[in-house]
Amino acid sequence: MAISWKSFDFFEVAHVSLPDQDTRQLLESSDISSVCAGSDSLFLGSRDGIVNIVGKSWKVLRRFQAHESGGITHMHQVEGTSLLVTVAEDMSSEPVLKVWALDRLVKKTNMPTCLSTVSISNARRQFPISALAAVDDLKQIAVGFSNGSVVLVRGDLIHDLGTKQRIVFESEDPVTGVQLAVDEKLVTTLFVSTTSRILKVGLSRRGQGLPPKTIEDVGCDWGCMTLDKRTGDIVVAREDAIYTYSLDGRGPPKAYESPKKSISTYQEYVGLSCPPTNSGRDPDSVRRRFGGAGDDLFNASTFVLLEMDLRIVAHTETLISPVRHVFEVWGDLYTMTEDGKVHRYHEKPLQQRLEMLYQRNMFPLAIELARKSGLDAEQQTLIYRKFGDHLYQKADFDGAMVQYIRAIDTTEPSQVIRKFLDSQRIHNLIQYLEQLHEHRKATADHTTLLLNCYAKLKDIDKLEKFITSPGDLKFDLDTAIAMCRQGGYYDQAAYLARKHGETDLVVDILVEDSKKYAEALDFIWHQDPEVAYPSMQKYARVLIENCPSEATKLFVDYYTNKYRPKTTALPDVGVETPGAGGFAAGAANAMQNLSNLLPFPAAATGNNTPAGDRPLPADNAINLDQDNAPAPKYTPPPPRTAFSSFIDHPDEFIVFLEACLEEKDLEASDRTDLYTTLFEMYLYKASQKKVQHYREEWEAKAKKLIEVEHVPMESSNVLLLSHLSNFQDGTVLVKEQAGLLFDIFRSYTSAKDTRGALKALKKYGPEEPQLYPAALAYLTSDPRVLEEAGRDELAAILSKIDKDGLMAPLQVIQTLVGQSSGGGVATMGMIKPYLSETITRERKQIASNKGRITSLRTDTDKRRAELAELGSKPSVFQATRCSDCGQGLDLPAVHFLCKHSFHQRCLRGGGAGGEDDVECPKCAGENDLIRKMREELRARAERHELFKGDLENSEDRFGTVSEWFSRGVMDVGQGAE
Repeated sequence: MAISWKSFDFFEVAHVSLPDQDTRQLLESSDISSVCAGSDSLFLGSRDGIVNIVGKSWKVLRRFQAHESGGITHMHQVEGTSLLVTVAEDMSSEPVLKVWALDRLVKKTNMPTCLSTVSISNARRQFPISALAAVDDLKQIAVGFSNGSVVLVRGDLIHDLGTKQRIVFESEDPVTGVQLAVDEKLVTTLFVSTTSRILKVGLSRRGQGLPPKTIEDVGCDWGCMTLDKRTGDIVVAREDAIYTYSLDGRGPPKAYESPKKSISTYQEYVGLSCPPTNSGRDPDSVRRRFGGAGDDLFNASTFVLLEMDLRIVAHTETLISPVRHVFEVWGDLYTMTEDGKVHRYHEKPLQQRLEMLYQRNMFPLAIELARKSGLDAEQQTLIYRKFGDHLYQKADFDGAMVQYIRAIDTTEPSQVIRKFLDSQRIHNLIQYLEQLHEHRKATADHTTLLLNCYAKLKDIDKLEKFITSPGDLKFDLDTAIAMCRQGGYYDQAAYLARKHGETDLVVDILVEDSKKYAEALDFIWHQDPEVAYPSMQKYARVLIENCPSEATKLFVDYYTNKYRPKTTALPDVGVETPGAGGFAAGAANAMQNLSNLLPFPAAATGNNTPAGDRPLPADNAINLDQDNAPAPKYTPPPPRTAFSSFIDHPDEFIVFLEACLEEKDLEASDRTDLYTTLFEMYLYKASQKKVQHYREEWEAKAKKLIEVEHVPMESSNVLLLSHLSNFQDGTVLVKEQAGLLFDIFRSYTSAKDTRGALKALKKYGPEEPQLYPAALAYLTSDPRVLEEAGRDELAAILSKIDKDGLMAPLQVIQTLVGQSSGGGVATMGMIKPYLSETITRERKQIASNKGRITSLRTDTDKRRAELAELGSKPSVFQATRCSDCGQGLDLPAVHFLCKHSFHQRCLRGGGAGGEDDVECPKCAGENDLIRKMREELRARAERHELFKGDLENSEDRFGTVSEWFSRGVMDVGQGAE
């Protein structure tokens, strides 16, 4: 037997105890000539032509006389039907073939119905039949004879519609076996074995045979050819090996050296009946050793069950009585020996067979057996795990890891990882962790440990291959990025974050770790507005600090609704490899979750050691013209949200504010914020010492900003900012716009800015006359102020006060000499001109007033005297002409006290009324005007609100009271009238 075969005992062998006496006698007799099984029954053909049907209980269920003469040498049962083919031979006549319907019994005889009977003709040559084969529909039956001829019986044997016979093959060598094979196209091929050759004959559908084709120049013995029903292959046994043939040719032989008497198939096994062999021992010595039993030993045969594909001897047994028949029925394999004994061969359960292999450490064979037996993949992995444990114990770590990887789907990863937590087996650990990620079974701890191992070995190529692996994400992204950052692999971390759309993480890494501010800014600029804004806000100060120009431009574009994401490809990431010590140290916590056995070294140095530039593939991008790209729609945030980003960067802040102010569609609140902040920044720039030579320029910009009409800034803010920055022009301008002229002048005087005060006086004095008294008080408040202003300015102020009557002379004198605590500030020489002029003017006014008073008194006395004369003395009328018509005055005439005389006819109304109703026509108009004026004065005198208003707005209140007094506002007798 070949050394390559492995022997096991996969079958349980039991002697079948026959419960029925008839069955026992039948089997033990030598009357059985043929045996076949099928359709859950066993058929025994006898030499006297009787067929015995045996059931599962090993009792003869039925027997019938199939043939009247000759013994039944061959039988064939069509599986799944009730059809049975029997062939009886009698050397005195031709063999007879019958087809029986076992389920159709003849009522009179209670025997199965014979469907058809055919005599097989061998050209009138009487030779025994050596082989028989039939197709399932029994339309073609091949019969082989020992004289080397093969007869094909073709026809409908089931319905007895006639048959045709033809010799399709002839040879000089006896036929040892025939088999019929039907392909997918229902073309039948006849395989014929002789003692010298193996041939195949193609049969057409009409039964016409094609020329035989030799496929093997070596034949086989009788009974050594069979059909494997599972595969449809022809199996041939020779002394050196077992061969298989198919329609395509011969398959690989399986060497098994031993004489072979017969061959049969059972499931995936091949059963061989081997005759006794001469082992080279001295027969006489054997007989002397074992006594009379020596002859039996020399005649003992062997029955073997082989698993061909796995090269396993599944069962071997030595039999004193040779195997006569082998058949498969009721799910097991049975053998019948020459002495009539029956043995049952029951295959052991798969798990039991596997355990046999485990005990002998034949794990590869166990895996093949499990796979061939149809064991599911999950159960197969248990074998891989056992195999891995075995190899691990033999210190074959590489081989063990291969098996552990095969069992990765059903194995708890920690069980394997613990075995390899040793620096000498770190390569195997990496291999296993990589496969965990490939099979999507890795956790965050596994990712941490794998990256830690890469770092320990400084294997940057594997690290990059791991993180750039195509397809779906195979590891915990957050853990991988965190570990890369901790270990100093910033470019790899950035690549991972960028590849998987973690925009915020990309910016974090580029800014906080890599310090690649320009690259971070460029990356932000490639994002959509909604994505870019959070990163802009988070790192605004850092980006402006390191990339002031570009960052400011980005903010300007974004806040002015001009943002366009860049569409050019992002630059490749250059990988600089840092040292692995810090990386391993950062992964310590994650490693302890798996095991405490891996002795990773502590970080020796924190410095990064470049190991070359290895560019990682950049994301795919299309180069487009950014200007032609459609503008994204987004709502710019309020500008105030960016103000804090420009701390300590006033120049960039000013650029941003100025650009935002150019936008037309600004909210009122935003415009106010921008104006106020920009004004503050102008003043800040003007106050910086290092730009003192630009102070006037910045102040001019600030002043220009608030000179605009309808400036959207609160005056209080401008005043406060101007005061804090000592920007006098701003304070003045706001007060001018608010009409606070007196406050402007007061601010100069508070600051002791005499020139500014005088300048403000000249500018605002015409609009605000009260500034002159204030200016006079300021100039006389301090000798130095008066000296700085000069006598001319003091004289001009005094002249203006005197001219406009802004102060009484006494007030002026009190102001000039009473403000300083040390006495008067102004000298007599300074005030002498004013006093001289004032006294002279007052004297002239007094003299004029006295003359007017005298004139008015004289006139009043004269009027009173006239009234007295009119009331007490007669009036003499001497007029000779009519005052109306100018003609001579004649009677009747009317004389008035006013000295006007009229003809009575010339008077209006003719004087028909009473004398009291007549009025001088000449004086009537003037009198009426006086009466109306008097009435109007009385009416106005009753409107006290007018009097109060005039009194409050009057500069000379005494004169106003006098005037209203003359109008009768205090006339007590008015009500009586």
